[in-house]
Amino acid sequence: MPPDPAHRPPHRRPVTARLAVVLLAVLPATGCAAPPERRVAIPVAPPTPAVTAPPTMPPTLPPLTPTLPSTPTPPAPTAAAVATDCAGRPTANRVIGLLRDDVLPGNVTVRAVDGPLCADGWQYTVLAVSGHEELQAVSRGEPGALRLVTAGTDVCSIEVKAVAPPAIRTLACDAATGLPPGA
Repeated sequence: MPPDPAHRPPHRRPVTARLAVVLLAVLPATGCAAPPERRVAIPVAPPTPAVTAPPTMPPTLPPLTPTLPSTPTPPAPTAAAVATDCAGRPTANRVIGLLRDDVLPGNVTVRAVDGPLCADGWQYTVLAVSGHEELQAVSRGEPGALRLVTAGTDVCSIEVKAVAPPAIRTLACDAATGLPPGA
C-alpha cells in the first residue's frame, strides 16, 4: 500500500537545481553598479564668470564684380629663338681654323657659304669644301675661347639636341630633314 501523504518522506530536489534557481534570482541584480575600486569622484569646478565681448561689426566685403578670364600672352621670343649674323664675332676664318685643327686636311679650299650665325654663345656655319660635300659646323663660346661642338654633314648630335639654343638646334637638326635653315 502506498504511504499516505502525511507519512511520505519529503521530496528533495537536487542541489544543482536549487543552485540554478538561486543564481537566476541573484544575477540580474549584480553588475548594475561599478565595483567600489572603480568609482571616481568627479571634481566640480567653480563656475567661471561669463566674459562679454564688445559687439563686433560684420566685416564689409567689396562688391563682387564679374571678371573675364585673362587670355595668356605668348612668350616673347628670346635671343636664342632666332639665330642672327655673328657680325664678325667669331669670323668665318676662326671657325675654319677650328676645323683645320681637327677635321679638315690642310690641302683643301674652304669658304663659308652661310654664317656663322649666332644664338646665345653658340654658332652655326655651313662651309663649302673643295672636292667634298658641304660641311656644317656647330661651335660655342666667345671668339677667343671658341670650341668645336660637332662638324660634318649631319650635326644634330646629342649635345646639340640637349643643350643648344632652339635657333641653333633648328638649324642643325631640321636642315637634315630638308627644311630650310631657320624654318
